[in-house]
Amino acid sequence: MDDLYTVTDLATEFDITPRAVRFYESKGLISSRRVGRTRIYTKRERARLKIILRSKSVGFSLAAVKDYLELYDTDHSKLKQAQGLLYGSRQRIVQLERQKEELAVMLDELRKMEAEAIEDLKSRGLDPEESLKEYVATSVENKEAAE
Repeated sequence: MDDLYTVTDLATEFDITPRAVRFYESKGLISSRRVGRTRIYTKRERARLKIILRSKSVGFSLAAVKDYLELYDTDHSKLKQAQGLLYGSRQRIVQLERQKEELAVMLDELRKMEAEAIEDLKSRGLDPEESLKEYVATSVENKEAAE
């Protein structure tokens, strides 16, 4: 029984909800067998779930994950699997590097806007940090009053 897992076992181990485990099963990424009304997963399915969650954490789509997992079933030499992993990883790295550059531009612009606001408040004789605290306090009060 050490090599068999329930939905709850997997959910607990990977810190996800039982619903997430069932979702991945509904998408054909993992499979179970039934023992009475209980879904039972093997070590193989546990390993597949680990791959799914790792892939998801770095932004791969479920379709890409499914393609990768299918290589496990069809390529016993694991060559296509390694090639697919290399290809997919490099594509994702390029995407993330592009996003990183875009984020850097946005951050620079936001920092300029922040500096302009600080200078505006200082030119009015206000302490920017105290002014910000006042704004946040009154904004929260206004939102709560509106609700």
